[in-house]
Amino acid sequence: MPRIWRQVGRGLLALCVVVTLALGVGVATHFQVVEQGLKTYSLLRFQALQPVSTDRLLTGAIKGMVESLDDPYSTYLDAETYRKLQESVTGSYGGVGLLITLDEKDRRLVVVSPFKGTPAQRAGVKSGDYITAIDGRDTAGMDLETASNLMQGQPGTKVELSILSTGATAPRKVSLTREVIKVPTVDGKMLPGHPGVGYISLTMFNEQTGADLGRELADLRSQGMQKLVLDLRNNPGGALPAAVDVASYFVAKGPIVYIADQKTSEPLMARGYAQPLPLVVLVNKGSASAAEIVAGAIKDTKSGNLVGETTFGKGIVQTIFPLPGNAAVKITTHKYLTPGKHDINKKGITPNYVVTMDPQLEQQVLTHAPDLERDVQLQKALEVLGK
Repeated sequence: MPRIWRQVGRGLLALCVVVTLALGVGVATHFQVVEQGLKTYSLLRFQALQPVSTDRLLTGAIKGMVESLDDPYSTYLDAETYRKLQESVTGSYGGVGLLITLDEKDRRLVVVSPFKGTPAQRAGVKSGDYITAIDGRDTAGMDLETASNLMQGQPGTKVELSILSTGATAPRKVSLTREVIKVPTVDGKMLPGHPGVGYISLTMFNEQTGADLGRELADLRSQGMQKLVLDLRNNPGGALPAAVDVASYFVAKGPIVYIADQKTSEPLMARGYAQPLPLVVLVNKGSASAAEIVAGAIKDTKSGNLVGETTFGKGIVQTIFPLPGNAAVKITTHKYLTPGKHDINKKGITPNYVVTMDPQLEQQVLTHAPDLERDVQLQKALEVLGK
């Protein structure tokens, strides 16, 4: 045998020994738990009254591992759920237009915000409402992906939600007809009666938002815009790169956000195409995640002022890891800090000017934004810009 092959053979043998020892140490260290797992598999596979396949048992084991994190944002995504998640970020899907999360105290499904112009918003579903049932199925203990799957479906079909609003003693039933939800991005106009003031609403952060915003800003500048109201109310967030892109239109230089794990903190820097102008950003408790990244960057760098109510407080980042078979796991891997190194998770961002609004009035004015007559937060924004 040539010398080179003898060396390769010895190397492979050494690798096998190392792998075997590593597995042996792992099993020995956790022998009792491994033994329990094997015993449970055997019992379920061969003793359960209802037949169950090995694939289903192993999928359940994967779900259980992710659920052991006790993190409402970390979950296993089967192939269909993963496909729908990709659609919501990149294009459109059939559904009712709700961003939901889990209340961390009692693990109930709660609405972060409805998307503008969708069946859910038209039916009066609001930020902070609890979803207690979907098509009669109790949502207690239900994970986010299951709930999303139940609400999504073929356009034209119906889904019934049981909604419990703050202060209500019993839930109300809302029947919604699913539509093609085109994930909204940017809407802008010049404000009548306020020369030189532009208004732009961002209702989601997806792959198109940065480019859409750039075009809208250029268009409004061509119409004489000299000041801007940026409306992030009920913006549920979305893609992190889109948030950095959007903030870069307003923050001239330096970090937009710090992405931190257990050991390190990495700044994501402004991309260098800002054309600063007098700016007020509208926020409320439905402003979450990527919307908070933009709001925090603008506030900390003093690139503009925030008006409205304290934001939702989702300061953590999820990463999606594809798995074989078109499945994936979504895991909370990082938290983010504002340019001033503020951790806003579960705290939110307090505006420079706090202006509260009656929830019922808020629902009405946001449905028809910009509402110059009734929107007290927009009125305050214009007052601040006037200074």
